Amino acid sequence: MVNGPAVLAAGVCVTSGLVAGVLFAVALSVLPALDAMPPDRYVHAHQLLGRHWDPTMPVVVLGSFAADTALAATPAGGRGWPVFAAAAVLLLLVSVVSHFGNVPINRRVKGIDPEAIPPDWRDPRPLWRRWHLARTVLAVVAAALNATGLALL
Repeated sequence: MVNGPAVLAAGVCVTSGLVAGVLFAVALSVLPALDAMPPDRYVHAHQLLGRHWDPTMPVVVLGSFAADTALAATPAGGRGWPVFAAAAVLLLLVSVVSHFGNVPINRRVKGIDPEAIPPDWRDPRPLWRRWHLARTVLAVVAAALNATGLALL
């Protein structure tokens, strides 16, 4: 017999782990590469990197948040409900940081012609990195909480 809450909890472990893994990989590999580029190459690379991440990651983050919320708000969460609730809050914060921190920067970078960077251009990489590292920590902790919640079912 399939245990619905366990399947949902396993799914939330996969999706929150995916979020944490993607953000960790970007922090570990993509950010140093982007930081090493001159501005024109950085702008071009940033524009290319966002093409598939920008529409996909919000769906994964908010889907994981919704599953955590369901586990926390119903008896299905069992003894793990407070852990799933905490993970849901952290995933919501990942979304908030992304939406109000990283996404506005992404939009500005997408609007720049890499061949004609304005002389008064302010390099967004340090600020983007700070926002990204904040959401990475939130996502890693959320994934760890979800694994803990699964163990408590």
